[in-house]
Amino acid sequence: MAFSAKGRTQTALAEINITPLVDVVLVLLLIFMLTAPVLQSGVEVAIPKTRSVNQLTEERMVVTIDREQNVFLQDKPVNVNQLPTLLRSTGKAEPSKRIIYLRADERVPFGAFASVMDAVKQAGITNISIVTQPIQK
Repeated sequence: MAFSAKGRTQTALAEINITPLVDVVLVLLLIFMLTAPVLQSGVEVAIPKTRSVNQLTEERMVVTIDREQNVFLQDKPVNVNQLPTLLRSTGKAEPSKRIIYLRADERVPFGAFASVMDAVKQAGITNISIVTQPIQK
């Protein structure tokens, strides 16, 4: 874009002010950092407490059983009979090398827990980690 004033041409200088852009990006980063842990465990369960608890350092596939014995795969409700097929289709690595985290409400009967574990094993996944909480002293 050019402007002419008394025979000479002037060009318009358009500069973007970076300060508001940086402010918006930092606010969005802060929002995502605060909401990410909440989004990871969307199904509410009362996890059993044990003395020996290892910290979960890697993000893995999570199978959850809530109080009403509903089964969730990554916070999406699934049928127990369809769980082996879904686990086979969602994994990138071969099933024997994959790790599944199993979260179950402490009031879930052992029969329901065992049927979900059996469904995971039918998918070929043998490395199942049971999620627990530490006992507060």
